[in-house]
Amino acid sequence: MSSQGFLKEMQTIGEKFLLKLQKLPKADPVEIVSFCVVLLFIATVLVLMIIACSCCCYSCCSCDGHPDHRRRKTQVRPIAH
Repeated sequence: MSSQGFLKEMQTIGEKFLLKLQKLPKADPVEIVSFCVVLLFIATVLVLMIIACSCCCYSCCSCDGHPDHRRRKTQVRPIAH
């Protein structure tokens, strides 16, 4: 997908989201609850991604940004019978 197509798609999604927000005060309770559940799901996914990326970055690098070369990965070998 080209960058213009991606930007157009993001603009369309944003417009639909704003339209949904404008209609939300007049919506029935089921629609409000379902919209809140979807927003909660999106927020949870974003928070988990941030936590995962920060944990991965922290395990590869120390706090000052320099890699920690003291850690060694050990290779697991099968047991010979």
